[in-house]
Amino acid sequence: MQPETIRELIETGLPESEAHVEGDGAHFMAVVVCPAFTGKSRLQKQQMVYDTVKSQLLDGSLHALSIKAFTPDEFEAMDDDDQEGA
Repeated sequence: MQPETIRELIETGLPESEAHVEGDGAHFMAVVVCPAFTGKSRLQKQQMVYDTVKSQLLDGSLHALSIKAFTPDEFEAMDDDDQEGA
């Protein structure tokens, strides 16, 4: 699976989201910014993202996905160095 495909799945499943996905074909890291995360716990945010790729995780086409999820305000409050590592 390609990072672009995962990004599209996340952004389609979470309207108004912006996802940045990197990976090596087996293990991926996603940074997702979405207004729908407002008021949600870190676990709830991650579950919302996992729900967008659930079928790919279940069928094995996506092996591992690490998620960092932020509201737009949380992401904007980070300085540029933190955003790059997020």
